Amino acid sequence: MGLFTGKKGLVLGVANDFSIAWAISLKLLAEGADIGFTHLPGEKMERRVRKLAEPVGSKLITSCDVQKDEDVARVFAEAREVYGSLDFVLHSIAFAPIEDLKKPFVQSSREGFKTAMDISVYSLACVSKNAALSMPNGGSIVTLTYFGGEKVVSGYNLMGVCKAALDMSMKYIAYDLGPQKIRVNALSAGPVKTLAASAVGESDKLAGLYEAVAPLGRNIDREEVGSAGMFLLSDLASGITGEVLHVDAGYNAMGSPGRAIEAAKAGKPV
Repeated sequence: MGLFTGKKGLVLGVANDFSIAWAISLKLLAEGADIGFTHLPGEKMERRVRKLAEPVGSKLITSCDVQKDEDVARVFAEAREVYGSLDFVLHSIAFAPIEDLKKPFVQSSREGFKTAMDISVYSLACVSKNAALSMPNGGSIVTLTYFGGEKVVSGYNLMGVCKAALDMSMKYIAYDLGPQKIRVNALSAGPVKTLAASAVGESDKLAGLYEAVAPLGRNIDREEVGSAGMFLLSDLASGITGEVLHVDAGYNAMGSPGRAIEAAKAGKPV
């Protein structure tokens, strides 16, 4: 008997096997979960997700355009047809037009801002509203965020502003859905090589920075993030909602460069 034996859920946003959402999915599957997956519209993204989901016996693999209310509603209606009800939902969706993401935030376009906020932030509200209809006995919703929504991270730009909005949206949704025994939390991971991270400037440098500054003196790995995501979605976290859980080797706790200062004085690379 695993932690998720008999539990059913939906994962939105797996892009490939490097995705944080897939790392969490693997942990869920190892604990006995029955998972449906969504993918971006288009044959290319469908092939990518099917390549992962079919071998693990997923009963639902469907496209989802989170910019269309009716499409999100359709996805959850399909999930109810397949599973009856859901116990958990993982929201791993974020996007900003690359031309806006590469610019300093102050130079981002109005249309780019609208698109990024719609997909990266409002989608959580839309998904949560529909997920609640599928969770008559309560459940857990987790979204993926990043420290760039709390403090300025060079190169994160427009997406940092989106994550700040996502974090607060998560808390309000947690309040709204609390009476239905639905918990809503966010997972904030340190630097992990993903398709999304490749679009962010200076992302490669961040891993080295975390190793130098974080209390644990290292960066985290994908498996650690997967375990933390599984925990938040499980009954082990039954008393946790409206929370941002950092999995970053303690980097977020630091108010100074910490031991990196001594390393720099000693002439060691940082």
